[in-house]
Amino acid sequence: MARLSAAETRMVVRVRIRLFAVQRELAGTREVAAELADGATVDDAWLALVERHPVLAPGRPSVRFARNGEYADAGTVLEDGDEVAMIPPVSGGSGTRVLELRDGALDAGILVELADRLADPGDGAVVGFLGRTRVTPGTPAPGQEAEAARHVGRDVESLEYEAHETMALATLAAIADEIEARFGVSGVAIVHRTGEVPVGEVSIAVMAVSPHRAAAFEAARYAIDETKARAPIWKAERFADGHVWIGHPARTGPTEEDA
Repeated sequence: MARLSAAETRMVVRVRIRLFAVQRELAGTREVAAELADGATVDDAWLALVERHPVLAPGRPSVRFARNGEYADAGTVLEDGDEVAMIPPVSGGSGTRVLELRDGALDAGILVELADRLADPGDGAVVGFLGRTRVTPGTPAPGQEAEAARHVGRDVESLEYEAHETMALATLAAIADEIEARFGVSGVAIVHRTGEVPVGEVSIAVMAVSPHRAAAFEAARYAIDETKARAPIWKAERFADGHVWIGHPARTGPTEEDA
């Protein structure tokens, strides 16, 4: 076998792709070695992985990426010897959880998906909530009052969500811990969309499952209220000629009344 020249060697980026949980089970391996073209990105690594294991392709909307132990965008350029981790939806705790940020569209079918993932034959109650983008504006964030005044009487055209992903997921996990301790539900889900969300589309889905309806209703209400108040997820209302950031200073934990 002929050896690559120095120039040819520099044109190849060798990376190690790591798989976890459901991805590992579907692909039947924990690790895949890949050779990519010079200048390849994290997304190119994903495409190379899917070419080898097509069964993983449907999971793309909920996959996050990490490069050498740190979260990375799909467009991050890779270097020779990098480790790329494909991060499936995160869950944890004593109950069943689905805690996710998604950059793709959500619709009413998300409730069916979550019910299938959470509920078992012992659960007599499944309570779901969908938050949708509306045309009426909300309360402007501090410092945004003047910009909001410019758009008085106008309809919101879309929302733009931005998140501190690692902190947001940690906050959702803390909220799920509280829900399990307070309400004793069998499972909880909080799925929040990021990016642009047009009017009428779903921006957040919440679900709680329990043997009895009272706990499920209370848990679902707590999940949406605490997510809105505490998760580092920011929202801008977009108008035809500008945008306004919406919200209040984030709480760092439950209110004294809830604690």
